[in-house]
Amino acid sequence: MDTLNYHHLRYFRAVAHEGNLTRAAEKLNLSQSALSTQIKALEARLGHDLFERVGRQLKLTEVGRIALDHADRIFGTGQELIETLNRSADHSPPLRVGALSTLSRNFQMQFLRPILDHPDMDIVLKSGQNAPLLRSLSELALDVVLTTDAPTSAAGSDFIAHRLAGQTVSLHGTPERMAHGSLITLLASEPVIVPTESAIRTGFNRLTARLGLQPRIIADVDDMAMVRLLARAGVGLALAPDIVLADEIASGQLCTAPFETGITDTFYAVTTRRSFPHPMLDTLLP
Repeated sequence: MDTLNYHHLRYFRAVAHEGNLTRAAEKLNLSQSALSTQIKALEARLGHDLFERVGRQLKLTEVGRIALDHADRIFGTGQELIETLNRSADHSPPLRVGALSTLSRNFQMQFLRPILDHPDMDIVLKSGQNAPLLRSLSELALDVVLTTDAPTSAAGSDFIAHRLAGQTVSLHGTPERMAHGSLITLLASEPVIVPTESAIRTGFNRLTARLGLQPRIIADVDDMAMVRLLARAGVGLALAPDIVLADEIASGQLCTAPFETGITDTFYAVTTRRSFPHPMLDTLLP
């Protein structure tokens, strides 16, 4: 079945909700015979009966119930489209957020917090690498991408990078790993958990080259949640923005080394130029 006549489907939906051909015909301003012809045409196209008559009522068959479920969703989506373009929808569509896989979950929660309690607000979260996330954004499959890498001009001219925050990157670990008098002795003595996130990794390579060190990297991780778990387990020192380990630092489970690394991480919310952006973005973006 390559095509479907949606006029037939709309007439079927009206009859299904009314349960009566005469009432549905009156509402549609059609003759009963004309409406009956439309329903029979749809049944012929689908290859199944949609109704069975029970007394004066029309009862949906199993195929009729399946067809009605699809019809309700099809015409409901059409109405949402009209409301979105007219900016008259009572409820916002789901906010579709992409996030770099190495991005702090604490930061993501901080970004979304202003709308988490908003009534009827659904959020769809997708994590991944920058290139596919930005491609989804340009294809309008995402509304915003959270990242630490602002798009370059090569990625496209329609991207807009909103700077959200800048964070100092420090070394964090269990208290017993912090008994060192300098950054050099700390890095020379303790294993390090390093995220693959490019800005942090590039900064760490620059730092160790300047200090003339070849530290022991015990884990190279592409997920900040795993960085947290490894640090909490005492595996090594985690190189990360403070916000990543804020809960563990506040509880005293981990502490921050008193040595500056000179590494910073910047968080961006990337959007694209659209005539109809998601209405909640105004609440979230600076």
